[in-house]
Amino acid sequence: MCGIVGYIGHQDAKDILLKGLEKLEYRGYDSAGIAVMNENGVHVFKEKGRIADLREVVDSNVDATKGIGHTRWATHGEPSCKNAHPHQSANKRFTIVHNGVIENYEQLKKEYLEGVELMSDTDTEIIVQLVSKFVEEGLSVEAAFAKTLALLHGSYAIGLLDEQDAETIYVAKNKSPLLVGVGLGFNVIASDAMAMLQVTDQFVELMDKEMVIVTKDAITIKELDGTVVEREPYTAELDASDIEKGTYPHYMLKEIDEQPLVMRKIIQNYQDESGDLAIDPTIIDAINEADRLYIIACGTSYHAGLVGKQMIEKMAKIPVEVHVASEFGYNMPLLSEKPLFIFISQSGETADSRAVLVQIKEMGYKALTLTNVPGSTLSREADYTLLLHAGPEIAVASTKAYTAQMAVLTILASVVGKSKGHLADFPVVKELGIIANAMETLCDDKDRFEMIAREYLSVTRNCFFIGRSLDYFVCLEGALKLKEISYIQAEGFAGGELKHGTIALIEEGTPVIALATQEDVNLSIRGNVKEVAARGAHPCIISMEGLEQEGDAYVLPEVNPMLTPLISVVPLQLISYYASLHRGCDVDKPRNLAKSVTVE
Repeated sequence: MCGIVGYIGHQDAKDILLKGLEKLEYRGYDSAGIAVMNENGVHVFKEKGRIADLREVVDSNVDATKGIGHTRWATHGEPSCKNAHPHQSANKRFTIVHNGVIENYEQLKKEYLEGVELMSDTDTEIIVQLVSKFVEEGLSVEAAFAKTLALLHGSYAIGLLDEQDAETIYVAKNKSPLLVGVGLGFNVIASDAMAMLQVTDQFVELMDKEMVIVTKDAITIKELDGTVVEREPYTAELDASDIEKGTYPHYMLKEIDEQPLVMRKIIQNYQDESGDLAIDPTIIDAINEADRLYIIACGTSYHAGLVGKQMIEKMAKIPVEVHVASEFGYNMPLLSEKPLFIFISQSGETADSRAVLVQIKEMGYKALTLTNVPGSTLSREADYTLLLHAGPEIAVASTKAYTAQMAVLTILASVVGKSKGHLADFPVVKELGIIANAMETLCDDKDRFEMIAREYLSVTRNCFFIGRSLDYFVCLEGALKLKEISYIQAEGFAGGELKHGTIALIEEGTPVIALATQEDVNLSIRGNVKEVAARGAHPCIISMEGLEQEGDAYVLPEVNPMLTPLISVVPLQLISYYASLHRGCDVDKPRNLAKSVTVE
């Protein structure tokens, strides 16, 4: 959600900024812009739409070695060129890019900026106008910037240019992600390391309420009271080839195909020298000391948490609750005496989850983060981290991170269970290997899933997914995948719940996709299919080998019943992909959505 890049050095800033913004397209955005500075002043170029549209308006004749750029996901003001970043102060001296939400911007506008004509509908413009006002009142730029930051309530990642200072980019962070990249004779800023991998793999993490003075030769980190902070850079362990599509038409299809490899990487990274599954003993001890686990997540990660609850309760015998982060933060339930919190987030930057983390840390409770991004905010601020090892996920619709989350939760459940004397009913390593092979089989059968998408979803305006037990949780994820990239209204239901109201929406030809992978509820879900078919639905049953019946649309390879969510979701991912493709939608960057949701 929104992205920032910045460069100061000796090369042409325009191309570096534009390439950096292209690497951040996965985050979701509706407009983009850059500002570059040379001896003739600051030159601002911005446009509604994609980076390709922005490239069309950037003047190739403007040479500059300093600049900032931004992709915007609208929060205040409609998507438009007027509201796109960068924004400038009324006197044009200061230019800003900003991610986040300033909660008290209306109050600041009334208190400090009466009479100042604002050019946009954004909260961001308030920041740059305040800096300008305080400088006009006699403060240095650094002091004005610090004073402005102290007034802001909410989240921000900021890059600021001063037209009268060719040597500096002013930077600040609170709650929104931002890194400073270190180079030889240049430095950069970026919301995500992959944006600037083109020029450096050395990055310095920034903490909340820090400001940074960035020049081409130095980085000075300060707290808002002026205290200087020393921090060494780290090496971003990203392979540039991992963030390229290669021969694939879309990142989503590439990432679906990468799931077998991810399963094998997870097995490898969570094994000890003897081949046994292993997790940091301090994490296992912390879980064993807890009387209840609380899984906190959003969207796809929440669906993975629902599956993880079943794994942990069955294999480790510890009670688990799963909560939507955005609700938990404002309506916290009565907690047990010794809770431990597990935060699941692909990016590790999810604002709703971080808000809960801040709350529970203030209450003195411990937290574990499952994330795909080492060094992310949730990883840094939690007590413990388990990495997903899925590699960069670029498509907005999560696929490989979701299955990685379930796999890591399964391993966690197995290791905790073993530590408590509860051995798993099946060899987890062997069965995850079988899962990887089954995923390959499914990924090789794309033509069949494209045919299913054509048959069931080509003209429909809605679709229902039904399942029972573990299949129900996968149906929630399948429905989310379909709605977010194809814009078909889709809902996932427990099979038995349809007749308690929703079956009223079934009409002639309504597609109903049913999962049947659990033997104990196989006949029950098939009974639910008959109920909707009797009312005109067009049912599509995806079953597991050994439970199939004549007329099933697809039969999955047989795997351990507890692990079926890892493979039953793959057909739903591919069906959603082809439904989106057939409808002419932007598969990787669906409208109104962002990859990293960094505002509440």
